[in-house]
Amino acid sequence: MAKKNGGFEEKLQKLEEIVGKLEDEGTPIEESLTLFEEGVAISRELSEKLEEVKRKIEVLKKDAAGKLKLEEFEDEDREK
Repeated sequence: MAKKNGGFEEKLQKLEEIVGKLEDEGTPIEESLTLFEEGVAISRELSEKLEEVKRKIEVLKKDAAGKLKLEEFEDEDREK
């Protein structure tokens, strides 16, 4: 279900479009600056969403009896 301001995939697509325009040498500097600022904002939103999702992930593991149990996702990067 997409939100009003666009879902993750839509924002990622927009970011890819922005990168493409920034890579185009014909894009005027003023437009490039505006695109860069928009890209940074979208990148931050996507990063925050990924962090939120990572916190919600639960990993299913089997215990010794073969039953499934839920465990909180442990992010190896956070321990570093």
